[in-house]
Amino acid sequence: MIYLLLYIEFFKIGLFAVGGGLATLPFLYQLSLKTGWFTTHQLADMVAVSEITPGPLGINMATFSGFNAGGILGGIIATLGIVTPSVIVIIIVAGILNKFVKNKYVADAFTGLRPAVCALITIAVWEIIKVSVFNFELYEQTSSIKDLFLLKNILFMVILFVLMRKIKLHPIVYIGLSAVAGIFINF
Repeated sequence: MIYLLLYIEFFKIGLFAVGGGLATLPFLYQLSLKTGWFTTHQLADMVAVSEITPGPLGINMATFSGFNAGGILGGIIATLGIVTPSVIVIIIVAGILNKFVKNKYVADAFTGLRPAVCALITIAVWEIIKVSVFNFELYEQTSSIKDLFLLKNILFMVILFVLMRKIKLHPIVYIGLSAVAGIFINF
């Protein structure tokens, strides 16, 4: 039964993940709360792992989530579930898009999708920031504002942001350096 559930849940995520892998994050957060297959902290870790491994973010995250929930077969089934809608839609769109590429309504629909995708990505970024920059659990226990913020993480994020803006290196370099820093600084 877990395999059918994995396929259905990731099929739904794939069907509505307009805008790529980051757009899957709000759906994955909902899935985490609904099923308990992974925690929000594990989801943040999945984002990090997905960013340093080859392949699209959403597919990597589906594979990781499926593996967490149902082992190797679960990973395969979740991956199939998330890609099935894209394959179906691409086949349909490829067949008819050439006929409608200059259609005003099609152009307007794509224009309307852009803000929706931006909103989905913004929500995903916020969810990652919540687990990377804030410690809401400790703050709820102590009510001390100093316990709300993960100061090392904030400082590291600001340093990386400045470095990335000033020194244009491939993102994998910064990801690798961040992993090494995490090991030595014990984030």
